[in-house]
Amino acid sequence: MSRGIALKKPAWCTVLLAAFFCLVSVPEARAEGPLRWAADGTANVPFTFHDPAEESHMAGFEYDIMQEIGRRLGRETQFTQNDWDGLIPGLQRGFYDMVADGIEMTPEHVDALDFSRPYYVTAERIVVRRDQAGLDSFDRLGGHTVGTIKDTLAERMLRSRTDVTLRSYDEESNAFSDLRNSRLDAVLLDGPIALYYGEADPDFRIVGPPVGHLSYGIAFRKGTNQDLRRRVDAALQTMVADGSLHRILARWNLWTPEMAEWTGDHSAPDIVPTEWERYLASTAPARGWSARFYRYAGFLPLIGRGALLTLAVSGCAMVLAVGVGLALALARRYGPSWLATLASIYVEIVRGTPLLIQILFIFYGLPSIGVRLSPFVAGVIGLGLNYAAYEAENYRAGLQSVARGQMEAATALNMTHFQALRYVVVPQAFRVVVPVMTNDFISLLKDSSLVSIITLTELSQTYVRLSSTYFDYFGPGLMVGAAYLLLGLPFVRLARLAEKRLAVSERHGGGRH
Repeated sequence: MSRGIALKKPAWCTVLLAAFFCLVSVPEARAEGPLRWAADGTANVPFTFHDPAEESHMAGFEYDIMQEIGRRLGRETQFTQNDWDGLIPGLQRGFYDMVADGIEMTPEHVDALDFSRPYYVTAERIVVRRDQAGLDSFDRLGGHTVGTIKDTLAERMLRSRTDVTLRSYDEESNAFSDLRNSRLDAVLLDGPIALYYGEADPDFRIVGPPVGHLSYGIAFRKGTNQDLRRRVDAALQTMVADGSLHRILARWNLWTPEMAEWTGDHSAPDIVPTEWERYLASTAPARGWSARFYRYAGFLPLIGRGALLTLAVSGCAMVLAVGVGLALALARRYGPSWLATLASIYVEIVRGTPLLIQILFIFYGLPSIGVRLSPFVAGVIGLGLNYAAYEAENYRAGLQSVARGQMEAATALNMTHFQALRYVVVPQAFRVVVPVMTNDFISLLKDSSLVSIITLTELSQTYVRLSSTYFDYFGPGLMVGAAYLLLGLPFVRLARLAEKRLAVSERHGGGRH
């Protein structure tokens, strides 16, 4: 949304990603087949986003533009959802052909990527609270606290002002939340964002003249897809010439004097801003508890799908973590020295590196050596292998709690080493680690939110989408928090039942000796 290539996550994350994708080249895009493009549709109004009136459908002026380009090229469009920081790395890896997500055509970006001709030109706008006065120009922002989005033209402009207290955000909705709560005096954002997040809200208003100038372009991997880029340019040119671009933007209330000047289209057709009016109607604040109840009830299917995906990823990852963790613990405790050393190295490496980086490496880095995994499989493997290191330490502690005499007694009864571990040592160790395993699963359930960076829309991503669309953090936050709680409580109950059964079994076993 007029953001830099590294935007929604810390800069080091994108730097590491960039290093991964410089390792190998990506082949030219396929001449036939669907037109594959990507954007971050989670909190991306009015660019590409989930239609508030029908959450399963995508909407947005960029989405409409891409659909029209596909029609003119005679190809079906295929949209790919990706987190902002994954968009350019995914483009480098060839997961899709192009990215349309309000990317500024700055000199730095043009050096790193190939761009189509601009499809939208705009400026920065100042948004203040409805009852606020005085901050109606860029010069008058001095001495005030102003918010904007990270790595944007607006941020660079504000950084040049030593008399402005700057606060930068990953999400537009967070900036407007702070403006509403008087933590900010104003926000400076791109024209489309200011209109849909500011003017559309009765608490805010746009003030002053436009500030600066910026252009959005469709991004392609540098040096590849040249034929496709030329065809997209030609399609955009014909859309300008025949008024199609004008009509799309007018429906979203985004046709501006800047666009008229840039395209040379000064016509004034009578086009009703239907999409703008539809968005206002679907996101209008719910009046009264009854209206709010029905709106929140409408969130339940979306939250339910997010919960099912969270549970599926977490459950599969925990099974993997338990299996690999037990193997690592046995290797360190009873294996030969070389195997114990390898297991120790694995545990230290995994525990010493962030889970986020491990997931990114598995999904985006491994394709450079020919290993391409689906988002679900990559998420399960990333979470499972990470938690396996922690489970290994828990199981090793459990194994150490079993007296060595137990192993010696089992072997004295003609059990093999494996049988002694399976029937004597491991079951006793399991009793010790059951409570810890339950805690680890609940932690894994919450850490599954990190898989949203590789395009999986689980519970936390669902919360971001709902809160950003409806400017409501309270209700959706309570609902998503309750969903996490409901997912975790049954496993806590099962663990307690297992502990009780094991305790009863232990007492009965003690009575027979």
